[in-house]
Parts: sequence; C-alpha cells; structure tokens
Amino acid sequence: MNQILFAGVIGLFLTLIGTPLLIKLLARKGYGQYIRDDGPREHASKRGTPTMGGIAFILATVAAYFLSKVISGESPRYSGVLVLGLMVGMGLVGFLDDYIKIVKRRSLGLRAKAKMAGQLIVGVAFAVLSLQFADSRGQTPASTKLSFITDFGWTIGPVLFVVWALFMILAMSNGVNLTDGLDGLATGASVLVFGAYTFIGVWQFQESCANGDTLTNPGACYEVRDPLDLAVVASALMGSCLGFLWWNTSPAKIFMGDTGSLALGGVLAGLAICSRTELLLAILGGLFVLITMSVVIQVGSFRLTGKRVFRMAPLQHHFELKGWSEVLVVVRFWIIQGICVIVGLGLFYAGWAADK
Repeated sequence: MNQILFAGVIGLFLTLIGTPLLIKLLARKGYGQYIRDDGPREHASKRGTPTMGGIAFILATVAAYFLSKVISGESPRYSGVLVLGLMVGMGLVGFLDDYIKIVKRRSLGLRAKAKMAGQLIVGVAFAVLSLQFADSRGQTPASTKLSFITDFGWTIGPVLFVVWALFMILAMSNGVNLTDGLDGLATGASVLVFGAYTFIGVWQFQESCANGDTLTNPGACYEVRDPLDLAVVASALMGSCLGFLWWNTSPAKIFMGDTGSLALGGVLAGLAICSRTELLLAILGGLFVLITMSVVIQVGSFRLTGKRVFRMAPLQHHFELKGWSEVLVVVRFWIIQGICVIVGLGLFYAGWAADK
C-alpha cells in the first residue's frame, strides 16, 4: 500500500519542480497559446502563454509509477502499464496537434481525419491488449461485459467491446479537451476524479475476490485484474496534476494543451474500463459530461432552429459572458465536480453494501 503514497508524493514533487523548467523551455522556443478572437475579451491577455504543459504531468506520472514500484520492491502490473500506455499514446496525438498549431502556424492543428486516425489507433491498441494477459484466475485487465459498480449483464463480445472502449476514450478525451478552457479548470476537476479512483482501487483490492477468506463481505467481491496497481496509477496522476495545478491556476503560467487534455481523457476512460466502473465514470466525471452536453445542445439547437441556447459554448464561457469572473467560474465548477465525485463514490459504496 505504501506504493500509493510514494506515487502521489513523487508525482507532486516532479511537477512542482519540473513544470517551471518546462515553462522556461517552451517560452524560449516561443511555443505560446493561440487565443480565439471570438472568445471572451479577458482571454486576450493569455495569448502567448506556454502550452503543451501536459508533457509535465505525463512524464511525472510515468516516472512516479515506476519509481514507486522500485522503492516498494513491487513489480509493475499489466493493468497499470496498459492504462499508462493509453495516456502516453493519447498524449502523443495531442502533442502532434499542439506542435502543428504552434510551430507550423496552422491554427486548426492536425487535420480532423489525421487526429481521429491517431486516436483510433491508440484506442484500438488499448482495447485489444486489455483483453489479453489473463492472470492465474483467468481475469484480464478489461471485461467484455458492461459495468457500472461491477460487471453486469451478458457479454458483448470482443468486437463490440472495442467499439465501446473507443467511444469511452473519444468521449472522455473530447470532454476534458472542451473543459480545458479556463485556468486550472480541467486540471482541478481531474484531480478530484483521480482521487476517487485511488479510493476505488484501494477498496477493490481489499474486497477482491482473489483475497478469499480475508473478505469482509464475500458476497460483494470485485473481479478486477490489478486493483491496487490502478490505485497507484490514479495516485500518481492525482499528485502530478496537483503539482501542475500550482502553475496552471489563475493566472496560468502554462496550459496543458491538447497534449494534456487528450491524455487525461484517455487515462480516465482507461481507469474506468480496467476497474469495471465504465458507466460510473459518467457520474464521477460529471463536469466533463455536462460541458460536453452544452456543446451538443448548442450545436444541435443552432442547426435545427438557428438559435443558440447559451451565449457561448462550452458552458464555462457562457457564464463568463454573463459577467462571472474566471476564478468564480472555475471554483464553482470545481464544487460541481466535487459533488459529482461524492455522489459517484456514494453509489459505489451503496452497490457494495447492498450485497451484504
């Protein structure tokens, strides 16, 4: 269990000291943020702020995970490595997008088809590999059954599972990407969800079906391949994002860019898939879902009626244009995300207690 603490502390330390170094490097190279002219006027001052900051917490998370293993004398597990691989792969797609926007001066970054192709390649690779590497009990990192608190219903088969996994990865990546519009908003919201998954991983480890006679509730055990390892990953992410938030909060010294937002969305989906809490993620990550739906509603309403529901989408910019300060929007949205995490964890515990 010490490796969970080690991973969080190491991730926090690495981003606290590493992010300023990355800021100086990016500023020296002139890798600054592009700001839309049709956005809130207050955002104009952010033009030129170093971006691609997701590099900091991606590298810190990977380093924290493996260093925690070395310190604790434990071996890396397949589930943790696969989820980290998903994060790195999605981060690479985001990095290419950011690089083209900033260095090649193409405002839209990667072509839509190329960006989608990159996400599909990474997502399919994760989905296929997550159905391999069965342990001695026959458990693979992912399951071909849908899940909420645990697996339920009939198996959907490997092909439909890959489609479902891709949907989750793309949906969460776009959700975090849309949320990343105000200083610290996506980072702080992600910290709360990673904290929830740290708790879930520890709980699932204590109540794992593999523990047999040590279970406090034999009727509600969890068939999860490597729950403790997923908790280590979540803890490393929580610490790394907290350290990054020190520099990303208003006024931000650095932005995560698509490098960070795609990586965070991907790893959230990976944690949900491997911990068998796929549908629960819609509640735990409720803020990301809410902001994504605001864009869907805005676009749908405009195409159908020619009218806009919000002053501007995503939702956070609507409240800015209503006169809320950026910090006020961020803090209130963090509160909303905190409520979502509390509700999600309450449902998670209720599902366990109901089987007593």
